[in-house]
Amino acid sequence: MPTLSLLARSQWRADRLLTLALLLAVSLIYLFGNQGMLKTWLMGESIYGPIGILLGLGFWCFPHALMLLCTTLGTADARLYEAARVLKLPSWRRFVLITLANARYGILSALVLVFTLAVCDFAVAKVIGGQYSLLATDIFKQVVGQQNFTMGAVTSVFLLLPALLAFGLDRWLARRQRGQLASNAVIYRPVPHALRDGCCLIFCSLIALFIVTLIGVAIYGSLISFWPWDLTLSLRHYDFASTTPYGWQPWFNSLTLAAGVALFGSALVMLGSYLVEKGDGFGWLRRLISLLGLLPMAVPGMVLGLGYIFFFNQPGNPLALLYGTMALLVINSLCHYYTVGQMTMQAALKQLPSEIETVASSLKLPRYLTFWRITLPVCSPALLDVAIYLFVNALTTTSALVFLYSPDTLPAAIAILNLDDAGQTGSAAAMAVLLLFTAMAAKGVYFLLSHRLGRRTQRWRQR
Repeated sequence: MPTLSLLARSQWRADRLLTLALLLAVSLIYLFGNQGMLKTWLMGESIYGPIGILLGLGFWCFPHALMLLCTTLGTADARLYEAARVLKLPSWRRFVLITLANARYGILSALVLVFTLAVCDFAVAKVIGGQYSLLATDIFKQVVGQQNFTMGAVTSVFLLLPALLAFGLDRWLARRQRGQLASNAVIYRPVPHALRDGCCLIFCSLIALFIVTLIGVAIYGSLISFWPWDLTLSLRHYDFASTTPYGWQPWFNSLTLAAGVALFGSALVMLGSYLVEKGDGFGWLRRLISLLGLLPMAVPGMVLGLGYIFFFNQPGNPLALLYGTMALLVINSLCHYYTVGQMTMQAALKQLPSEIETVASSLKLPRYLTFWRITLPVCSPALLDVAIYLFVNALTTTSALVFLYSPDTLPAAIAILNLDDAGQTGSAAAMAVLLLFTAMAAKGVYFLLSHRLGRRTQRWRQR
């Protein structure tokens, strides 16, 4: 998808990362908390603070940065390495002069991405941050704890500034990165090397083991009767009716929210992107719509949620009736994740041959018929990508909704925070595992549909 920025491309693939930030934070509590299995490894230090935040955000941000760097390194030009071998350059010089030089913008974009995710994150800091203050948690304390909306708005501005700076830097890096690619580049295929490949396998296996261990610990913790005193396995923590007055309702709310965002969001993204890319006339308006679609990527979820409070909670606003409803949660989540969906769909529409509209016009076919019979089927895999991206992110988001839910619309991700605050870590782990399995099931359906749609609608690409 060549038109996506590196940050957007990583976020577009973020739905493939089924590990919730909340799940990782709960796992760290089981491992290094006050009653943790490995708390002695911290040598007297507490996991509730900077150490826990660094560990939680590090494990959560790692897959995002990994996919971005894999995308960057996957564009290496084999001709450069061949020339280096002809000149008999040693391996370390090839790495410095070719690999690092060509990947420098991708590495910088990975730094920008991790910085943006870390500075805007709320879930990890809320669960495992203890009394350590961050901008995101300070906004929550000012608004929810002290009802000081003015100070919350001031803090939101300070949170918005680094996010905007990181977004602008990413856009600049993306333009520079595209300038580095050649149209006649040859994909580099590394020559197998037993020692190097073995060391890399061990290193990658250790990292994978750590991540799988965190997921396994969360699942194990959700099955323990009473940690750490009663280690017998049971499903009592999944009986949410006995631990929270909401029972299973938060999970159903999250399913409703995710389904609504995926359904209405996909339709809106498809319609908006089609009007921008294939519309006739009003060029300035289409460019303005495209630009406005990029803005949500630069706005942290906490800031967006607080803005919705100020707008929808005004007594004189006719839209105030939406406050606290599921419709507002759907609108908020859709706006929060709209940017990546729009850029994904625009990239798919740009790949369509321009002759389609010309031929349809010469045959005097209505525009809607061309859209229904050609454009929509051909772009259906990308539309499915957008739908699953919106579904998974709406299912697991916390920061965008933490100010907007009501007792009737409490999502599962927010319920995890509440359960952890109440000291019910086992039930919090169970709810996080339930969201994980729900996301996995959604991805399974996505893969089946994607395979079928790919065979039926993408044969023209094989010519």
